[in-house]
Amino acid sequence: MTGIKIATIGGGSSYTPELMEGFIKRYDELPIREIWLVDVEEGKGKLEIVGEMAQRMWDASPYDVKVYRTLDREEALKDADFVTTQFRVGQLNARVKDERIPAYYGMLGQETNGAGGMFKAFRTIPVILEIVEEMKRLCPNAWLINFANPSGMVTEAVIRYGKWPRVIGLCNVPVMAMMTEPDLLDTPKDELIYKFAGLNHFHWHKVADKKGNDVTQQLIDRLYDEDNGLPKNIFDIPFYKEQLEQMQMIPCGYHRYYYREEEMLDHALEEYQTIGTRAQQVKETEAELFELYKDPHLDHKPEQLQKRGGAYYSDAACETIASIYANKETQIVVSTINDGAVPDLPADCVVEVTAYVGGQGARNVAFGPLPTAERGWLQVMKNMELVTIEAAVTGDYGTALQAFTINPLIRSGETAKRIMDELFIAHKKHLPQFSAAIEKLEAEGITVQDEIARTIDEPAVTVE
Repeated sequence: MTGIKIATIGGGSSYTPELMEGFIKRYDELPIREIWLVDVEEGKGKLEIVGEMAQRMWDASPYDVKVYRTLDREEALKDADFVTTQFRVGQLNARVKDERIPAYYGMLGQETNGAGGMFKAFRTIPVILEIVEEMKRLCPNAWLINFANPSGMVTEAVIRYGKWPRVIGLCNVPVMAMMTEPDLLDTPKDELIYKFAGLNHFHWHKVADKKGNDVTQQLIDRLYDEDNGLPKNIFDIPFYKEQLEQMQMIPCGYHRYYYREEEMLDHALEEYQTIGTRAQQVKETEAELFELYKDPHLDHKPEQLQKRGGAYYSDAACETIASIYANKETQIVVSTINDGAVPDLPADCVVEVTAYVGGQGARNVAFGPLPTAERGWLQVMKNMELVTIEAAVTGDYGTALQAFTINPLIRSGETAKRIMDELFIAHKKHLPQFSAAIEKLEAEGITVQDEIARTIDEPAVTVE
């Protein structure tokens, strides 16, 4: 049968319309036959709503593409050409726990950083490895395009433990930088050369013009008097300009959690105590989006989707798939095997770098050594990731504690251990690999504090 089959794990996500938009825009170079949207029982209501809207979007296009909705992952994976992953184990209510339990104790809770990001990895990595084993049986030639967070760690787990090389991890943050920064320089995007290096949500980049002149300092100057294009989920507090001038690179927006930790933590705790954490705010946005998606006349992506932190997801995911399928050798920022692009890290680990993407996957653009301070940060963060992934795979409590101890955003000691223990209890349902450790904690009488339990045990946003 001719045409491409795409399976999307986490198909009930509010991001799915953006993915459909990207595929429709690229249909001439990516002739899709069918798309399978997959979700779990808890997400069935959302899957039905967003699946019907996805079909309306295709019906409004000139193309004959069928959108299937299913809770049977294996049915969706069979003979797929591309598998995209955008799932959230435990849905948004799990993220609420990731954010509010650390905040109760005065530490950062965030989707991919600090304690919350590590527990998201603990929940997500076992599931992605199950998917990989199913792909080996059902679609052994497919490419896995991962957008599930923490994207870099998930991609590393797929390669290191799943032994699946046909994977590319993606993030919208570099896309947003490359979309907004050219305007700051009054220069068309295609006249600039970008080079990214680092890890997912922990990268830096440099910019040059087509004549080879480095314009990074020019951009640094402009960042301090213009909109800097931060994702919607990052509080906009400026970096210290002197620091950027010293490194001669532009840090990822998420570096604020590390370079301005005090202010970012204060802001997060203020939201926790007032309007609610980012996850609670996103739940409200999602409820609004799904009300819109129910409209039988809506057949295009609504503007409100820009309020989510993953704006421009389709420009990364869909362009990557199109580039592999048509061997386009497009320059894209991806999470992939280092292979020497960042010499400060081992060649066999996953990094986020600029690469040319084609039929054989990603060919990295060499970045070269980082300055001393950034090299130190990068090596600490990569090893924290590797220990976190090991804990997620083995279910070993001591390894998880090691990961907590090395994480720069977690103040080590008894409070950190208490946060970790309560997160284990709160996420018990989705952490079967840690069952022995959790049973021990329960036997010791560890529970989530009553005050915080009342704010995290509410059901996820209900979609009828």
